[in-house]
Formats: sequence, structure tokens, C-alpha cells
Amino acid sequence: MIAHLRGQLIENDGDTIVIDVAGVGYQVWISSATLGSLPAVGAELRLQVHSHFIKDEPLRLYGFADADERRLFQTLIDVQGVGPRVALAILAGLPPSELVRAIAGGDVARLTQVKGVGRKIAERLTVELREKITTLPAGRGGPVPPTPPARAAGPTGPLGDVYGALCALGFRPNEFEALLPEMDAARPTADLVKQALAALRRR
Repeated sequence: MIAHLRGQLIENDGDTIVIDVAGVGYQVWISSATLGSLPAVGAELRLQVHSHFIKDEPLRLYGFADADERRLFQTLIDVQGVGPRVALAILAGLPPSELVRAIAGGDVARLTQVKGVGRKIAERLTVELREKITTLPAGRGGPVPPTPPARAAGPTGPLGDVYGALCALGFRPNEFEALLPEMDAARPTADLVKQALAALRRR
């Protein structure tokens, strides 16, 4: 696996670049933030690289100016339905700190403003990365995401976590409360939230 490249920039078409490393040219897809920091063609540069391989497809390299952006990219593509191209679109559409706030705060509406991100992907991002995203360097030391309003009456335990997650995603209690008694509280919270979202989409 290729983790970084250092060599001479010999091509730049705005989406991909070619780096000459000891006589071998590597084509690398780059993020918009990295594009803005590239030197002129002919200069030397170093990139942090994510090597992406899918069966029956050629190896593709994705380059980033720093390791923090690469880690954020790798976190995004761990979510089902988010491939490298969508992850690059997300990174281009939102600054890292704003992206972290949107995911951690369950701001589905903000995420769907990014080209290529529909409601289903936005929901998956907030559910699957809600806690993980704040541990990344882009999420440390930033503003604390808004806490969902306190509720007077609601379930406790795992179902209470599901209740809170759905409220954070913008659903009203009367839209999903009838689903909660049908759920198995012994299952992981993330699975229960996915089950609820699937049921809500069928309505």
C-alpha cells in the first residue's frame, strides 16, 4: 500500500495530478483543499496518500496535503454508500470543522446541501459517525455540537438513545414513538436507529 509520495509535479488537470517519483509517474486524485496548496508544475511536493482498491478495478491513489485530511477522508469512506468520489465532494463542500459539527449535531439538512449527498447518505453519516467524528483532529477543540432539547417523558436505556438520535435527526416523537415498543432493546443502538430509519422511509 502506498502511504505517501514525494517527487516532482509534472501534470495538474484540476482533478488529478501526476507525480514523478524516481522516473515513475503516479496519477493521484486530489481534494479541493490540496489543489489550492499545490506548487507550480515542475516543483517538488509530498502528499499523504490513500490507496483505494476495488476488485476488478485498477488501484487508485487519493492525495492530501496533510494526514488529518486523509484520516477524515478515510473515516467518510467507511460509511456504506460513501465512495471516494462522494467523500471528496463532501470535503469540498464543507470545511472540516463545519463537517464535524454537522455530523456530530445530526444536521442532515446541512449535509444534503453538499452536491452528491442525498438524505439517505446524510442520515448514515450522522448515525454511524456521530461519536467517532469528534475524536478526529478536525473535531478537537471546536465548538460543542448542540445538544438535542431535553424531553419530559421518553424511554430510557438503549431505546432512549434511539429516541434521542431520531430527535437529533429532525424527526418528531409522534413520527416514531409507535416504532419503539417493537424494537429489541438488546441489539446495538446503531442497528436500532437504522431499523427505525428504514421503517420511517417506508411510510
